[in-house]
Amino acid sequence: MTKVIIAEKPSVAKNIADALKIKNRNDGYYEGQNYIITWAFGHLLQLFDAKDYDSRMARWKMENFPFIPGNFQYKVKSSPKNKDYKDPGAVKQLNIISSLIKRNDVDAVISACDFDREGQIIGDTIIDSIHTHKKVYRLLLNEWTQEEVLKGLNSIILNKEMKPLKDAGISRQWADWIIGINLTSVATLKYQSGRGQALNVGRVLMPTLKIIYDRDKEIESFVPEIYYKLGAVFETRDGQKYEGNYFEDGEDKFKSDESLKAIEKILKTETGFVSDKKVEKKKEYPPYLFNLTGLQGYITSKFKGWTSDKVLRTAQSLYEKKFITYPRTSSTALEESLKGRTAKVLDVMKKGLPFEEEIKFTASKRIFDNSKVESHSAIIPTYVVPKKITGDEQLVYTAIKNRFLMQFMPIAEFEETKLTTKIHSNEIKGEFISKGRVQLVEGWKKLENTEMKEIILPQVSVSEDVAIHEYKISQHKTTPPKQHTERTLLRIMETCGRKLDDKSEERVNAILSGYSIGTPATRADTIKKLKDIGYIEYHNKNLVCTELGRRVVETLPVTELFDLDFTGKIEKKLYDIEKQKYSSEEFLEFIKSFTFTAVNKLKAEETVVLKKVDSVKKETEVLGKCPVCGHGIIEGQKGFGCSNWKSGCKFVIWKNDKYLAAMKKKPTKTMVKALLKNGKASVKGLTSKKGKKFNAILKYEKNPDNAYFTWKMEFSD
Repeated sequence: MTKVIIAEKPSVAKNIADALKIKNRNDGYYEGQNYIITWAFGHLLQLFDAKDYDSRMARWKMENFPFIPGNFQYKVKSSPKNKDYKDPGAVKQLNIISSLIKRNDVDAVISACDFDREGQIIGDTIIDSIHTHKKVYRLLLNEWTQEEVLKGLNSIILNKEMKPLKDAGISRQWADWIIGINLTSVATLKYQSGRGQALNVGRVLMPTLKIIYDRDKEIESFVPEIYYKLGAVFETRDGQKYEGNYFEDGEDKFKSDESLKAIEKILKTETGFVSDKKVEKKKEYPPYLFNLTGLQGYITSKFKGWTSDKVLRTAQSLYEKKFITYPRTSSTALEESLKGRTAKVLDVMKKGLPFEEEIKFTASKRIFDNSKVESHSAIIPTYVVPKKITGDEQLVYTAIKNRFLMQFMPIAEFEETKLTTKIHSNEIKGEFISKGRVQLVEGWKKLENTEMKEIILPQVSVSEDVAIHEYKISQHKTTPPKQHTERTLLRIMETCGRKLDDKSEERVNAILSGYSIGTPATRADTIKKLKDIGYIEYHNKNLVCTELGRRVVETLPVTELFDLDFTGKIEKKLYDIEKQKYSSEEFLEFIKSFTFTAVNKLKAEETVVLKKVDSVKKETEVLGKCPVCGHGIIEGQKGFGCSNWKSGCKFVIWKNDKYLAAMKKKPTKTMVKALLKNGKASVKGLTSKKGKKFNAILKYEKNPDNAYFTWKMEFSD
């Protein structure tokens, strides 16, 4: 008999088909011996809108809220062009999946969507909508290499065993719908004048906004303080010099310079002596393997123009191309069962490196530790080496590969010397401290290409006298805290604001217990959404609140939404549902109760205008006649399309057109006008596969055999 495998995306379906050596591709699926592999496009189904439950909800009216349906229902996802219509691609693919599962020769279904909350409900909602009585299994993989796919298919489990993960995913989805629909609607009615983009209020959006707001206020209210330091240069008998800073009771910063001026006078006529010398060899371990937050923080802080959302999208692409393991992980260690496979990957990765001999596999507890892994291990490369990837993918891949290799290189070692110099005077209570640092073993740092700044102190003995060559009192100011970057914001979201040492076991346990803001998979999207809706903006790499963002924080009376602890508790409850320590029924009652209270609190507040939307009607520019039906072509958000689309005309030139994108171009109004008027457009600055610039004449012509249009290229003499 045959089994139908449902992958989350077409690219993953192809990976499974390749692993099974299935070449036969049909419309919407691959078919081979014993297996049919089909796919979703992420979520094919979405929750009903409020108006689908009750037609009165089509218009927002204060008296209709709070609104919570008795039973949640799903529908085919809406078309991106018009939310009142079903997405035709989703309808088609759902019909294909349904017909495949219902075939007489099919005896079972395997959900092969990503092994996380979202992946679980993507597969389950599709399978549930088909109402099949056939057995449903689950394929759980951390990577899509041939070896892992084949091994995974031999150890599939019954999908019903994944019910706790499904319950957590569904609970998260329903909770965000209840809070988002109700509070966004009521806040918009209460605080927005005019129709336009709603005043977004969300479970994860609000506390994240508050983190940025709090830092902005901290910087604004900061009052700098003056402090003073005393530095000196000492000279040994053989003429070698070294610097030291004056410390008293363990402190080198002084609020007043009076005591330091008194010391200065004594230094004019005195000499010093080395009262203590400590030399220590210290080890410097490499940073831990990347989890998603670590990878996003590293890339966004090191490279210009990167956002955490872009890092996630790039890492996801590498994962789907089989080059790295699952990226949406919170773990910085590997499962102990992966030792053999990791050794195999290491052998592939180290080949040809100038320091290949220094890279040796070790089953260190620092790398392999089950107690530090939750669902997914840390991100590492697979044994599949990329031959051709984009520049962005190469940058992220290299970071992951180097972090992996570092774990198996010699530990960096340095020698630290601490000299304590005292002055021959009983009037001076303190001492001067000097620190030297010399690299002994470069080790894993060779992969970072950064040399340690060495400070070499002279060879002196304890009790040896030294001359005071020079001294100086310097004035300094305390500096305000720095504005948040994506790296610092992600770290706070990951630990829910708990200030814990990076090396602390407690930090790892706090993350693994589910006490956080959002999940590794959703945090990047939260930051992006805050920017898109106008609550925050970027100042270079820094994140700051806009005026609207500030007013939302200062006005919205539902203070729990801004509380990190409250949000962390919600995420913890979802985690506990997954671990079967808490029921989804209890969780939803908690969310409903909170929403009722929050909505009524909002309603009782005084109405003020936080956001004014000007309802000036924009004149729609007609760019030319539609080559299909003769109506006007106009610019939309995602493409240049026919104004007669409501009557069924499908002519469109998409702004993200793949043919043009391959040559690093997007269609412009000028290009579209020329195509519609002359049937062709002269386009400059196209980029070839080899990266060379060229000019060409492009045509966009209808295929003789079907309704689709195809690009054609010509070169002028």
